[in-house]
Amino acid sequence: MILDLFAGPGGWSEGLSSLGLTEIGIEWDSAACRTAKAAGHLRIQADVATYPTEPFVGKVTGLIASPPCQAWSMAGNRKGELDRINCHTLADAMAAGADSIDVQWEDGRSSLVCQPIRWVRDIKPEWVALEQVPPVVGLWEHFARIFNSWGYNAWAGVLNAANYGVPQTRQRAFLLASLTRKVAPPAPTHCKGGSESDLFGSSLEPWVSMASALGWGMTDRPGLSITHAGQDGGSGARASIERERERKLASGCTGDAA
Repeated sequence: MILDLFAGPGGWSEGLSSLGLTEIGIEWDSAACRTAKAAGHLRIQADVATYPTEPFVGKVTGLIASPPCQAWSMAGNRKGELDRINCHTLADAMAAGADSIDVQWEDGRSSLVCQPIRWVRDIKPEWVALEQVPPVVGLWEHFARIFNSWGYNAWAGVLNAANYGVPQTRQRAFLLASLTRKVAPPAPTHCKGGSESDLFGSSLEPWVSMASALGWGMTDRPGLSITHAGQDGGSGARASIERERERKLASGCTGDAA
């Protein structure tokens, strides 16, 4: 079984599905659970922080977790930074078996980032994959040291989605850990501008643009651009103009004055 904590509507679920794998997710938000279930994913609607780990002991191969990022995101008020010391303290306490979070928090969601410690400690999955916004990477590095002390091989760092063929320069902090193999970040497949072939003929593809991903500007697949006024523009408009011109030529009318 693969267990997904803070599973949401199914980002990890869709990725696992593309690999032929399934998971069961724990998520407290009812709308997210309904979305996931409508897409065919399994959900337990519950609070990860209070749900018991005992039912999963001895049954989980992999553990995935993407704790809420609002307390840490650059787009938010970033009160998680004021809770950082408490999070490090809580991580050590949970590693030692003490799960109380009864301290003063600037953002009540900050402590959720430590929940993977409790779950890994109790169910000992074969592998772990954690994801969060980049400011959390220092905590991931702390967790990696804890996991190492439990016999895991662990790595933590920040990865850029654009370096793996995704048309977005989206950076995220990851922690990967395994009881059975050495772990390392995945090798990039792309880089900005691409790269020339090395001695062995290997090279990196250039970053994928959003226009390329959507097919905009392709002669055999004209796309549709929408302007701020809601009007057709870009390649879609050009394609429409060309079709109208071809229609007029076929009918013998070019629209020119006599």
